[in-house]
Amino acid sequence: MWELAHRTPHPALRGDFERYVGFEERYDAPLRRLEVPFAGAALIIGLGPPHRMWDPDHADAPPLVCRSFIAGVHDQATIVEHDGYACGIEIHFTPLGARRFLGMPGSELTNRIVELEAVLGRDARELDERLGELVTWEARFDALEAAVLARADAAPLLEPAVEWAWRRLRDTHGGAAVHELAGELGCSRRHLARSFGAELGLPPKAIARVLRFERAAGMVRAGRELADVAYSCGYYDQPHFNRDFRALAGTTPSDFLARALPGGGTAG
Repeated sequence: MWELAHRTPHPALRGDFERYVGFEERYDAPLRRLEVPFAGAALIIGLGPPHRMWDPDHADAPPLVCRSFIAGVHDQATIVEHDGYACGIEIHFTPLGARRFLGMPGSELTNRIVELEAVLGRDARELDERLGELVTWEARFDALEAAVLARADAAPLLEPAVEWAWRRLRDTHGGAAVHELAGELGCSRRHLARSFGAELGLPPKAIARVLRFERAAGMVRAGRELADVAYSCGYYDQPHFNRDFRALAGTTPSDFLARALPGGGTAG
């Protein structure tokens, strides 16, 4: 059994704070989910038992075990597991939204999952306790959004070139060439890659790859023909399409579809 609740972010946040999702899952056995990269970061406020998380390329390493955490911008998959029950609220940020909410460079969390208290300190404890006292999704969303708005309003401004380059990449699903972006900004590719990667967690070429994959994964889940997905998303050919899925999701596009789970994610 699983339940999902959704809230569209406040108008002041839209565009950089993509969605709030409340979730509750009950299964008769432990559930292992493969979470694939998307072009952003995720915040989880746990309202149930902790999750276990680890890098599938290092399956023998001890997992990170925690209830509330922040997952920075990734270009690799993560395995997430629970014992059969999970409950919480998730926020999906764009890289700009994560920078606004956290108030820290995205490069400090690249391909990392960190317990929320380690990043936000007392604010994380207070938010966790506040949400734990509330019993409806609407009340929880209201409390969460108040905290998000306060932090976003206090965030330092980003270099305009970084924000502009991100929005161009997002709007083209990763199709804008980095040398063209640098040319339009009047800077070198190296400067753009360095400043963009430091602030948002991945350099523009890597973010473009994740954006293209994210679009393709959504189309695969929607049942589009794989050849059509590859062409529409700008892959050179089918082997290129398959290589990106193996690199970012650890599986082929057809296997990715076969293992898709309700509510998102892929069976691990």
